Amino acid sequence: MDVLLEVLKYTLPAIIVFLTTWVMLRTWSRNEESRRKKEFNMHITDDILPVRLQAYERIILLLERISPDSMIMRIGRPDYSARQLQSELLTSIKSEYDHNLAQQTYVSTEAWEKVKAAKNQVINLINNTATELKSDATGPTLGKLILERLTELKNPPSQVAIDFLKQEVKTLFL
Repeated sequence: MDVLLEVLKYTLPAIIVFLTTWVMLRTWSRNEESRRKKEFNMHITDDILPVRLQAYERIILLLERISPDSMIMRIGRPDYSARQLQSELLTSIKSEYDHNLAQQTYVSTEAWEKVKAAKNQVINLINNTATELKSDATGPTLGKLILERLTELKNPPSQVAIDFLKQEVKTLFL
């Protein structure tokens, strides 16, 4: 019995010290891991936020460039036929869209859907307006008619998408 008490006298404090050390090291390890994760996330945010903002800027620029009023002023020429202007407008939209396709990586799915919807609505506006004209119509006539149809719209397609993107950018800073 004395031997058992003698063994307990030495092993019990050793077990208590071991368990205390183990708990403290485990707690410290978890805290350190949590701190490193937070630090890593902060670095990622610092690196990715500027890229995301640049993507939003590029997409808004895309939407501005494919808005019918902007394209007609930029692309339209007095010597174009309506079909030539229609073709140039559609080519410009496709080119701008394809050039900025990778930007969808940095925006929400909903935002990119708004961009695609705006692009498709502009294409439909151009095509539907072109079908209203005679085959010998001039480019300026088509351009004027497209601008008239655009002013009739309550919410121009590009502007709807731009407004959505601006709201989404605001959420990045909340």
